[in-house]
Amino acid sequence: MKNTMTALQATIPEADQDWWRGAVIYQIYPRSFQDANGDGIGDLAGIVKRLPYVASLGVDAIWISPFFTSPMADFGYDVSDYCDVDPMFGTLADFDAVIETAHAVGLKVMIDLVLSHTSDQHPWFVESRADTDNAKADWYVWADAKPDGTPPNNWLSIFGGPAWHWDARRCQYYLHNFLTSQPDLNLHTDAVQEALLDVAQFWLERGVDGFRLDTINFYFADKELRDNPALPPEQRNDRIAPAVNPYNHQLHIHSKNQPETLGFLRRLRAIMDPYNAAAVGEVGDAHRGLEILGEYTSGDDLMQMCYAFEMLTGGRPSAEYIADVFATVDKVAADGWACWAFSNHDVNRHASRWDLSGPAERTFITLLMCLRGSVCLYQGEELGLREADIAFEDIQDPYGVEFWPEFKGRDGCRTPMVWSASNSNGGFSDALQTWLPVPAEHLPHAVSTSESDPAALIHHYRRAIALRHTHAALTLGDQLGMTATGNVLSFTRTWATETLFCAFNLGDDPAQVAMPTGHWTLSGKDLNSAQAEEAGVVNLGPWQVCLACKTHNLKGA
Repeated sequence: MKNTMTALQATIPEADQDWWRGAVIYQIYPRSFQDANGDGIGDLAGIVKRLPYVASLGVDAIWISPFFTSPMADFGYDVSDYCDVDPMFGTLADFDAVIETAHAVGLKVMIDLVLSHTSDQHPWFVESRADTDNAKADWYVWADAKPDGTPPNNWLSIFGGPAWHWDARRCQYYLHNFLTSQPDLNLHTDAVQEALLDVAQFWLERGVDGFRLDTINFYFADKELRDNPALPPEQRNDRIAPAVNPYNHQLHIHSKNQPETLGFLRRLRAIMDPYNAAAVGEVGDAHRGLEILGEYTSGDDLMQMCYAFEMLTGGRPSAEYIADVFATVDKVAADGWACWAFSNHDVNRHASRWDLSGPAERTFITLLMCLRGSVCLYQGEELGLREADIAFEDIQDPYGVEFWPEFKGRDGCRTPMVWSASNSNGGFSDALQTWLPVPAEHLPHAVSTSESDPAALIHHYRRAIALRHTHAALTLGDQLGMTATGNVLSFTRTWATETLFCAFNLGDDPAQVAMPTGHWTLSGKDLNSAQAEEAGVVNLGPWQVCLACKTHNLKGA
């Protein structure tokens, strides 16, 4: 199916219209990337300074976590002005410099839009909570108490406790799926949708190339505010919330995942298309994540990409687990487009979460670059940074404070980027104290040290990213025949006249895999790729890969 293009789109080369498909996107958490003004907090000017480094990795785009005006109760995910920069991060002129510099070094720019909720200090909410008759009275999800004064239903907040907070001004409860200071917008109100679309338009006109859409499946709540059903213990998992959080005790069929979301996404896509912009949505659901991913990305009038949490939580994924994930994708999202990541700002770094080192780290990133879909990398993972152990007195994350010590929050993956080992702040800042401490164990992995070490992980990341860009089959192609045999995961990627055979030994013991028939040429030699024997059998050492390529005519001969 082809897009119905505007006149502006018609001037864009077809290849550029699909720039997002198979792209590698580098996530920047601005508080922790680079401090340019010496206050101990990263900023937009710091991002400008480091963009040539990001481009040197070979990635296609950056995703910048929120930098909008905010009281920072949830570090920018509580927005009080969607169309301005928080002074902590700089000014709109600084953001314009980010756009200009990124484009100059060949990077697209995606920004994090938080459209499901705002800060309670946003002027919209200040007006909405004043009384029940004001112009924005229905811009948030308000509800009367039950006759006994308790909340209108049993919905729970991801950050702990009920998802409802009593407001003495209106003598009503308001919905907050996260902190009490993050009231949920009511997208059932047309004026709210219009205001949010205006926000997207504002940033598109400023030059952004797309959006990461926070909590995309939380945009609408059930109009009837029906109770969520209980979830049996055997069906609970910690994919979205830590195991100690009672949020896992419900099946959240009414508090999110509503069908009205699709209509709003179509409106947003219509705003984006003339700018050739793309979006990746965060699907936060412990049970239907991949199914929702498929719903939100199928066709040409919804979002281009979404990601679920199958690779972002849990223990080290086995070959069987990954094959099962993609079998589910083929079943429920065959017409959609996934974006895969191992780490981000909300989960423990995967090097620690999966207890990776050496060859295992390298094999997993090579695998990521060979999977069908787009890819997100999180700042510092290319250095092999592990989860930091933050003392309670240094914890900033309210999520960690609430559930300490069983769940220590998200600060351990948000510590500052290490650029050099020349000082205790790793070249991140000249301040005496940074907003989160720089772990001493991160300093030996600093960018300057890694760049000068030929064996450092960062060089493998560059090679794996380059492999992805060398072969259109890896960015655009079909993925066929994914099979798990013991610890070996194998599949083929095919596009036009090229097919790649990809096999990965995800274990500590040697293994074998049979090469499909045909004339194959070894690829990825600099990625520790094994050569097939004459009989078509590949002997794989522990954590070794086999990457082989063949060309054929368009009929596959």
